[in-house]
Amino acid sequence: MITHTQSPTLANPTSPDADTRPRKPAPPILATHDLTVIYGDEPAIEGITFDVRKGERVAIIGPNGAGKSTLIKTIMGLLQAQRGAVTVQGDERFCLGYVPQNEGIDWNFPTTVRDAVMMGRTRHIGWLRRAGREHWRIVNMALERVGMAAFAERQIGELSGGQRRRVFIARALAQEANILLLDEPFSGVDAEAQARLMEVLESLNRDGLTIVLCTHDLALAFSRFDRVLALRKRVIAYGAPAEVYQPDVLAKLYGSRVATWVDGKPAMLFVDDHACEGC
Repeated sequence: MITHTQSPTLANPTSPDADTRPRKPAPPILATHDLTVIYGDEPAIEGITFDVRKGERVAIIGPNGAGKSTLIKTIMGLLQAQRGAVTVQGDERFCLGYVPQNEGIDWNFPTTVRDAVMMGRTRHIGWLRRAGREHWRIVNMALERVGMAAFAERQIGELSGGQRRRVFIARALAQEANILLLDEPFSGVDAEAQARLMEVLESLNRDGLTIVLCTHDLALAFSRFDRVLALRKRVIAYGAPAEVYQPDVLAKLYGSRVATWVDGKPAMLFVDDHACEGC
């Protein structure tokens, strides 16, 4: 069963007499416990337990078929788990923003970039009500933030892959999400678009947005993220990049397809096994 709970706000005393003893870390902004999803007779993910703290950047890595997309969709409530729980700190109606893969999206649907971003305001506006001036202001600010204001009246199907990802990020900002979950956002985009997209994400993260992102790019995961979740249906490892970037961990994750050490030192690699069958 998936549950969303509201955690209490922690006090932050500032008086001279305040207790200055070390405090426990703040509770996770997002956590899963024993999360299990079964397709047919086979688990897509099994027993997944991990947490994300406010303001963190977490990368999820693993080969095709490892369950990365399943995990993200289950956290979002798009898939039903057979076992386990998802706990979200705060108001779950608005705090989770989702940037999906290209697959399953009808890019021929006749909508403009601005209207697509306005979809993120639906729950704030209410059903069968029209967007007011303040809603449009928030949408325009979100487009500015991701560098897409000049494309506001463009049909979404006319955009490049990287531009489409930025529109989805803008939609999450318009939703006022504070946790952004991205499913393979760099798939199918060129190096320049990837760099631009990462700049946008890092800028948003500096302003407090929590980032959880699936990627096949090991160099990116281990150099630009606070923690890395190595996933192959189960959690292989989870921790700081230096803790996860170990030969035994990556051998369990990818097998002999990845050589990770050169002259006794870790070598950053790009891993993309989308063409791999039966991974």
